[in-house]
Amino acid sequence: MVKLYGFPPSTCTRLVALVCKEKEIPYELTPINLGKGEQKDPSFTAIQPFGQVPYIDDDGFILYESRAIARYLIKKYPNQGTSLIPTDPKAEALFEQAASIETFNFNAFVAPIVFEKVFKPRRGLTPNDARVSELLASLESKMDAYELILSKQRYLAGDSVTLADLSHLPYGAAFYGAGFAEVFDKRPNLSRWWKDISSRPAWLAVKDGA
Repeated sequence: MVKLYGFPPSTCTRLVALVCKEKEIPYELTPINLGKGEQKDPSFTAIQPFGQVPYIDDDGFILYESRAIARYLIKKYPNQGTSLIPTDPKAEALFEQAASIETFNFNAFVAPIVFEKVFKPRRGLTPNDARVSELLASLESKMDAYELILSKQRYLAGDSVTLADLSHLPYGAAFYGAGFAEVFDKRPNLSRWWKDISSRPAWLAVKDGA
Protein backbone atom coordinates (compact mmCIF):
# COMPACT_ATOMS: atom_id res chain seq x y z
CA MET A 1 0.00 0.00 0.00
CA VAL A 2 1.16 3.51 -0.80
CA LYS A 3 2.17 5.42 2.32
CA LEU A 4 1.40 9.14 2.11
CA TYR A 5 3.18 11.49 4.49
CA GLY A 6 1.49 14.87 4.59
CA PHE A 7 -0.64 17.46 6.34
CA PRO A 8 -4.26 16.40 5.68
CA PRO A 9 -5.63 19.91 4.91
CA SER A 10 -2.69 20.99 2.73
CA THR A 11 -3.33 21.66 -0.94
CA CYS A 12 -0.53 19.42 -2.19
CA THR A 13 -1.36 16.52 0.13
CA ARG A 14 -4.99 16.63 -0.99
CA LEU A 15 -3.94 16.60 -4.66
CA VAL A 16 -2.12 13.31 -4.13
CA ALA A 17 -5.06 11.90 -2.15
CA LEU A 18 -7.40 13.04 -4.93
CA VAL A 19 -5.40 11.13 -7.53
CA CYS A 20 -5.40 8.05 -5.31
CA LYS A 21 -9.20 8.24 -5.05
CA GLU A 22 -9.63 8.76 -8.80
CA LYS A 23 -7.28 5.85 -9.55
CA GLU A 24 -8.75 3.62 -6.81
CA ILE A 25 -5.34 3.29 -5.17
CA PRO A 26 -5.48 2.49 -1.44
CA TYR A 27 -3.19 4.65 0.65
CA GLU A 28 -2.17 4.96 4.27
CA LEU A 29 -1.87 8.53 5.54
CA THR A 30 0.76 9.46 8.11
CA PRO A 31 -0.12 12.99 9.28
CA ILE A 32 2.69 15.52 9.48
CA ASN A 33 1.78 18.43 11.75
CA LEU A 34 2.95 21.61 10.07
CA GLY A 35 1.82 23.68 13.04
CA LYS A 36 4.38 21.88 15.18
CA GLY A 37 7.04 22.11 12.49
CA GLU A 38 7.31 18.35 12.10
CA GLN A 39 8.23 18.83 8.41
CA LYS A 40 11.47 20.50 9.54
CA ASP A 41 12.48 17.69 11.87
CA PRO A 42 15.80 16.08 10.86
CA SER A 43 14.08 12.71 10.50
CA PHE A 44 11.74 14.26 7.94
CA THR A 45 14.30 16.35 6.03
CA ALA A 46 16.52 13.29 5.76
CA ILE A 47 13.83 12.01 3.36
CA GLN A 48 12.38 15.28 2.01
CA PRO A 49 15.32 17.70 2.10
CA PHE A 50 13.15 20.78 1.45
CA GLY A 51 11.03 20.11 4.53
CA GLN A 52 7.76 20.19 2.60
CA VAL A 53 4.74 17.91 2.34
CA PRO A 54 3.83 15.50 0.94
CA TYR A 55 6.02 12.58 0.03
CA ILE A 56 5.14 8.96 -0.61
CA ASP A 57 6.77 5.66 0.21
CA ASP A 58 5.67 3.09 -2.36
CA ASP A 59 7.20 -0.15 -1.17
CA GLY A 60 10.50 1.57 -0.51
CA PHE A 61 10.36 3.97 -3.46
CA ILE A 62 10.44 7.50 -2.06
CA LEU A 63 9.04 10.37 -4.12
CA TYR A 64 8.22 13.96 -3.27
CA GLU A 65 6.66 16.93 -5.16
CA SER A 66 2.91 16.44 -5.54
CA ARG A 67 2.84 16.88 -9.33
CA ALA A 68 5.54 14.22 -9.76
CA ILE A 69 3.74 11.90 -7.35
CA ALA A 70 0.46 12.35 -9.22
CA ARG A 71 2.05 11.51 -12.58
CA TYR A 72 3.86 8.51 -11.13
CA LEU A 73 0.72 7.00 -9.61
CA ILE A 74 -1.34 7.59 -12.75
CA LYS A 75 1.27 5.91 -14.94
CA LYS A 76 1.88 3.04 -12.53
CA TYR A 77 -1.81 2.14 -12.48
CA PRO A 78 -2.97 2.81 -16.05
CA ASN A 79 -5.73 0.22 -16.09
CA GLN A 80 -7.69 1.16 -12.99
CA GLY A 81 -9.85 4.10 -12.10
CA THR A 82 -9.92 7.24 -14.25
CA SER A 83 -7.25 7.47 -16.97
CA LEU A 84 -6.16 11.11 -16.23
CA ILE A 85 -3.13 11.10 -18.58
CA PRO A 86 -3.69 10.03 -22.21
CA THR A 87 -1.26 7.65 -23.90
CA ASP A 88 -1.87 8.71 -27.51
CA PRO A 89 0.98 11.12 -28.41
CA LYS A 90 -1.26 13.93 -29.64
CA ALA A 91 -3.70 13.58 -26.76
CA GLU A 92 -0.80 13.47 -24.29
CA ALA A 93 0.66 16.62 -25.87
CA LEU A 94 -2.68 18.37 -25.37
CA PHE A 95 -2.65 17.18 -21.75
CA GLU A 96 0.84 18.61 -21.25
CA GLN A 97 -0.32 21.86 -22.81
CA ALA A 98 -3.25 21.96 -20.36
CA ALA A 99 -0.95 21.12 -17.45
CA SER A 100 1.26 24.08 -18.37
CA ILE A 101 -1.82 26.29 -18.59
CA GLU A 102 -2.73 25.33 -15.04
CA THR A 103 0.78 25.96 -13.74
CA PHE A 104 1.50 29.30 -15.39
CA ASN A 105 -1.93 30.83 -16.00
CA PHE A 106 -3.86 29.70 -12.93
CA ASN A 107 -1.73 28.50 -10.05
CA ALA A 108 0.80 31.31 -10.49
CA PHE A 109 -1.95 33.80 -9.63
CA VAL A 110 -4.41 31.86 -7.49
CA ALA A 111 -1.86 30.37 -5.07
CA PRO A 112 -0.48 33.78 -3.94
CA ILE A 113 -4.03 35.16 -3.65
CA VAL A 114 -4.94 32.24 -1.40
CA PHE A 115 -1.75 32.85 0.58
CA GLU A 116 -2.75 36.47 1.15
CA LYS A 117 -6.47 35.98 1.81
CA VAL A 118 -6.57 32.56 3.50
CA PHE A 119 -3.21 31.55 4.94
CA LYS A 120 -2.06 34.93 6.24
CA PRO A 121 -5.21 35.58 8.30
CA ARG A 122 -4.91 32.11 9.83
CA ARG A 123 -1.50 33.15 11.12
CA GLY A 124 -2.75 36.49 12.39
CA LEU A 125 -1.08 38.38 9.55
CA THR A 126 -2.57 41.19 7.47
CA PRO A 127 -3.17 40.46 3.77
CA ASN A 128 -1.53 42.68 1.17
CA ASP A 129 -4.72 43.79 -0.59
CA ALA A 130 -2.81 45.78 -3.21
CA ARG A 131 -0.97 42.61 -4.18
CA VAL A 132 -4.25 40.70 -4.32
CA SER A 133 -5.80 43.32 -6.61
CA GLU A 134 -2.79 43.16 -8.91
CA LEU A 135 -2.91 39.37 -9.09
CA LEU A 136 -6.66 39.35 -9.57
CA ALA A 137 -6.46 41.79 -12.48
CA SER A 138 -3.97 39.51 -14.23
CA LEU A 139 -6.04 36.42 -13.44
CA GLU A 140 -9.18 37.92 -14.99
CA SER A 141 -7.59 37.99 -18.45
CA LYS A 142 -6.36 34.43 -17.98
CA MET A 143 -9.89 33.32 -17.11
CA ASP A 144 -11.15 34.94 -20.30
CA ALA A 145 -8.82 32.59 -22.16
CA TYR A 146 -10.15 29.64 -20.12
CA GLU A 147 -13.69 30.68 -21.09
CA LEU A 148 -12.75 30.60 -24.76
CA ILE A 149 -11.06 27.19 -24.52
CA LEU A 150 -13.96 25.71 -22.55
CA SER A 151 -16.50 27.07 -25.02
CA LYS A 152 -15.08 24.56 -27.53
CA GLN A 153 -14.49 21.50 -25.35
CA ARG A 154 -15.58 20.00 -22.06
CA TYR A 155 -12.19 20.02 -20.33
CA LEU A 156 -8.87 21.83 -20.74
CA ALA A 157 -7.23 19.06 -22.78
CA GLY A 158 -10.30 17.97 -24.74
CA ASP A 159 -13.48 16.13 -23.89
CA SER A 160 -12.04 13.83 -21.22
CA VAL A 161 -11.03 14.90 -17.73
CA THR A 162 -7.30 14.81 -17.01
CA LEU A 163 -4.89 15.54 -14.19
CA ALA A 164 -4.60 19.06 -15.63
CA ASP A 165 -8.23 19.75 -14.70
CA LEU A 166 -8.03 18.13 -11.29
CA SER A 167 -4.86 20.02 -10.39
CA HIS A 168 -6.97 23.18 -10.18
CA LEU A 169 -9.06 21.84 -7.31
CA PRO A 170 -7.07 22.32 -4.08
CA TYR A 171 -6.12 25.95 -4.64
CA GLY A 172 -9.17 26.68 -6.76
CA ALA A 173 -11.55 25.58 -4.02
CA ALA A 174 -9.76 27.77 -1.46
CA PHE A 175 -9.88 30.70 -3.91
CA TYR A 176 -13.56 30.14 -4.70
CA GLY A 177 -14.45 29.99 -1.01
CA ALA A 178 -12.43 33.10 -0.12
CA GLY A 179 -14.88 35.46 -1.80
CA PHE A 180 -13.83 35.05 -5.42
CA ALA A 181 -16.61 32.78 -6.70
CA GLU A 182 -17.70 35.43 -9.20
CA VAL A 183 -14.47 34.99 -11.14
CA PHE A 184 -15.75 31.55 -12.15
CA ASP A 185 -19.50 32.08 -11.95
CA LYS A 186 -19.71 35.06 -14.32
CA ARG A 187 -18.20 33.01 -17.15
CA PRO A 188 -20.69 30.31 -18.18
CA ASN A 189 -18.27 27.79 -19.66
CA LEU A 190 -15.73 28.23 -16.90
CA SER A 191 -18.52 27.90 -14.34
CA ARG A 192 -19.85 24.74 -15.98
CA TRP A 193 -16.34 23.21 -15.96
CA TRP A 194 -15.69 24.19 -12.35
CA LYS A 195 -18.99 22.71 -11.16
CA ASP A 196 -18.16 19.52 -13.07
CA ILE A 197 -14.71 18.94 -11.60
CA SER A 198 -15.54 20.20 -8.09
CA SER A 199 -18.47 17.79 -7.77
CA ARG A 200 -16.48 14.65 -8.61
CA PRO A 201 -16.82 12.02 -5.86
CA ALA A 202 -13.04 11.70 -5.52
CA TRP A 203 -12.71 15.41 -4.75
CA LEU A 204 -15.67 15.40 -2.36
CA ALA A 205 -13.92 12.59 -0.47
CA VAL A 206 -10.75 14.63 0.14
CA LYS A 207 -11.79 18.28 -0.12
CA ASP A 208 -11.82 18.70 3.68
CA GLY A 209 -8.72 16.61 4.30
CA ALA A 210 -6.70 13.75 2.79
